[in-house]
Amino acid sequence: MAMTLRLPDDLDADLKKQAEYEGVSQQALIVKATREYVERYSKQRAVTEAVDRIKTQYAEALRRLGE
Repeated sequence: MAMTLRLPDDLDADLKKQAEYEGVSQQALIVKATREYVERYSKQRAVTEAVDRIKTQYAEALRRLGE
């Protein structure tokens, strides 16, 4: 999928420096960072959804435990 990404000048310069340091293209660095972000927050989302299901499924037991 083609995509145009507009970055502030300072972030673009930092990205270029980091890509050069790592010996990869700016695109590869953006893909890596995006993948890491999505993996981190998809795990967080999965845990939140599981907690919500448990709270719903065991609402009565949790209420009794709170008494």
